[in-house]
Amino acid sequence: MRHLTYVQALNEALAQALELDSRVLLIGQGVISPWYVGASTKGLYDRFGPTRVIDTPVSESAVTGAAVGAALAGLRPIVVHPRMDFMYYAFDQIVNHAANWRHMFGGGASVPVVFWGIINRGGEQAAQHSQALHGMFAHVPGLKVVMPSTPHDVKGLLLSAVDDDDPVVFVDERWLYGDVGEVPEEPYRVPLGVAVVRRVGTAITIAASSWMARQSLRAAEVLAMEGIDVEVIDVRSLKPLDTECLLASVRKTGRFLAVDGGWRSYGASAELCAVVATRAFDALKCAPARIALPDLPAPAARTLESMYYPDAERIAARARSMVAEPQRCVAREEPA
Repeated sequence: MRHLTYVQALNEALAQALELDSRVLLIGQGVISPWYVGASTKGLYDRFGPTRVIDTPVSESAVTGAAVGAALAGLRPIVVHPRMDFMYYAFDQIVNHAANWRHMFGGGASVPVVFWGIINRGGEQAAQHSQALHGMFAHVPGLKVVMPSTPHDVKGLLLSAVDDDDPVVFVDERWLYGDVGEVPEEPYRVPLGVAVVRRVGTAITIAASSWMARQSLRAAEVLAMEGIDVEVIDVRSLKPLDTECLLASVRKTGRFLAVDGGWRSYGASAELCAVVATRAFDALKCAPARIALPDLPAPAARTLESMYYPDAERIAARARSMVAEPQRCVAREEPA
């Protein structure tokens, strides 16, 4: 089995999507740049040409609208947003149009487009260049939302997203680009809506996606040395959500911690906790908990960034405290 970095697997997935289906095209800012999208599109323009790999001006609204129109006309576009923050400009095209067409036309029309948004947090980029918007998109009926965390899954989930007849928001985190993992050379699919248990345990369930799934695994390794057996679920797909995987794990461990790289209020962590609290309440030994970003814009100073973004140490501390609690489900105040 070959070992590729996350960004190499992403590049291979894009190349195979373009090669396998002549209806697929890649459109967006910086797709011909060797660095603008983290080398994820390297070599694609030379291989597939300007009609399949289309570099565009900086106009998120126009580019996304063009992709939605192309999808309605029978193509399967992948439209890249190199900084997810600026997908706000395309909310009308994504939320008001692409998400609604199948429903408004009684299933007679579909919008098979992949909205590929890249999270560029950290590096003192401040509030307007550090935002993760997956919770907002997951709130919208008609959209599917996926967040890979490994080189294997970034390839398989992207190919599945391209095949899907509904619009898919494919959330990609640049902090993962250097991670290395096993990736088959041939095309393969990781199904949307299916979570995976990354680590089996019995003391507590931690559920997360993307970068936070990686941090949760690191936290589990630390806790394992203390004799705390953690089960880690990589959610992978926020919508559709694999609730059965979550519930089966919680019914085994009796404790649940949701970890998310988005804001705390009304976000993915809140939804995960709600699913567990309403559908597996009888199995809980203590109240579900969550770790997410504070309800504040991202700071610019590096010292403040280290406090703002959750890491493995903070995850381990919360899980450790939950395991130490009396085995009864009681309400308690969450830290801000």
